[in-house]
Amino acid sequence: MNDDDLQYLISGREFAVFNNYNGYQWCPRCRSRLVIGEIEACVRPHCPACGFVYYQNPAPAAGAMIIERHRILLVKRSVPPAQGDWCIPAGFMEWTEHPQQTAVRELKEETGLDIRIISIFDIFMGMDDPRTHAVLILYLAEAVGGELKPGDDALEARYFDFDDLPSNIAFQAHRDALALYRKRFLEK
Repeated sequence: MNDDDLQYLISGREFAVFNNYNGYQWCPRCRSRLVIGEIEACVRPHCPACGFVYYQNPAPAAGAMIIERHRILLVKRSVPPAQGDWCIPAGFMEWTEHPQQTAVRELKEETGLDIRIISIFDIFMGMDDPRTHAVLILYLAEAVGGELKPGDDALEARYFDFDDLPSNIAFQAHRDALALYRKRFLEK
């Protein structure tokens, strides 16, 4: 990775700050009221009675970029957030999943395709989903079976030429991934 590749890390909206700590006000261990203070160089809710610290961490997510004939597979979201917008097929990891398993599952659920992971593409920070911040792991993959049809939370699933991408890409991390793919593989 060179310095030019790092631009995608800082593009888009300012980093969002969720300061409600997912509604935590009371200690889940001892039921004492949480206080806000600096713990380990960050402001965090914590319990002065039992020492519990609430770490508000991003949720892990994974997906895959399927490229065929210089066209990328995108899905149109059928549910909020960003309902009606297009995105790279991806989703949140389940408790027992490896990120590659998440990508395979999400592609099957959203597109009907069976895929084979080729390599990791890159990792992105998702800061504009109102549900949570996310760490998005994107793979490069190829379709090896199944039938392309939208499913789960997708209204449509189709391939787009990189010069004809929809203007309504749902999340900044997805816009950054598309721009980075173009820069790494399509621009000379």
